Amino acid sequence: MLYREAGQYKTTYAADMAVFPLREDRIGLGLIIVAAYLFAFGNDFLIQAVMIPFLVFALAAIGLNILTGYAGLLSLGTGGFMGVGAYACYKLTTAFPDVNILVWILVSGFFSAAVGAVFGLPSLRIKGFYLAVATLAAQFFLQWCFNRVPWLYNYNTSGAIEAPLRTLFGFPIVGPQASANTRYVILLTLVVVLTWIASNLVHGRIGRMWMAVRDMDIAAELIGIKLLRTKLLAFAVSSYYAGVAGAAMVFLWYGSAEYTVFDINQSFNILFMVIIGGLGSLLGCFLGAAFISILPTVVKFGLPALGVPIAAATAEHLTTIVVGALIIVFLIVEPHGLARLWQIGKQKLRVWPFPY
Repeated sequence: MLYREAGQYKTTYAADMAVFPLREDRIGLGLIIVAAYLFAFGNDFLIQAVMIPFLVFALAAIGLNILTGYAGLLSLGTGGFMGVGAYACYKLTTAFPDVNILVWILVSGFFSAAVGAVFGLPSLRIKGFYLAVATLAAQFFLQWCFNRVPWLYNYNTSGAIEAPLRTLFGFPIVGPQASANTRYVILLTLVVVLTWIASNLVHGRIGRMWMAVRDMDIAAELIGIKLLRTKLLAFAVSSYYAGVAGAAMVFLWYGSAEYTVFDINQSFNILFMVIIGGLGSLLGCFLGAAFISILPTVVKFGLPALGVPIAAATAEHLTTIVVGALIIVFLIVEPHGLARLWQIGKQKLRVWPFPY
């Protein structure tokens, strides 16, 4: 009886079209955000091994879901676009060390957006499998650049990019001296702000244009939507989020990385998160990222804690099997993923104990 629409009257169009029309949803979201910030005072291992990867992958999944879930354009180059953001942030922070690193993390996304828009040009003529192959070519080309262009990693003999020490108000936020708690709070703030921006985009005029192109691009063009502009905007926004996620992965999680971090496996990993979480749903990005990023830790450390001994290699293979099986199940049984299951559960709760 706590989750009811009765008594909550809507007197304006804005209230009727709100993203969270029920008071309980707004209160629940606020509590989740507050609990997420309070988690910064928790265990360092859980923050470093679970929460930070979850936030990075959720941000990357939002980018891919904007392109694939909302605009209907399949991409296999997310890993490469994440790498563009990471390497751009590295070059900017080493060239201008006095500028705050958070500025460069956000600015690096624009470099990724520009690269994504260039590789999104074929989307006007091709789509589906052929567009996926075009973005796959972008993935391999960008990965080749990360490895073969030494200027990108400042001619380091190791070929890796490393996060230098950077501070904010005197506190280290990037580098070996930065604590996991500080990096987690910074990353959580970035994710909250960028998710709010993405929500406004997909629920506004731009989002409706993307969904019109996704449902039927010819009909969208007939009603006045510019296909090239709309598709390139989807590629640019998606690549921006991927670029920021890549920069956050290196500077707020790993601390250093090589080009292999942004390979095709990373692109498939993000795609699996979107499929399991749910296409065309921002909530699905978080659910899919939580499932795939937390599952390896649960299998590797949770089963031994329950008295089930398991080797590290076996845990990795078991994780791959579970993820692959779930992808097949969701594509057949529930194509809209975990987000749809959550929506069905909330709808049943609104009318409980009545069946309809």
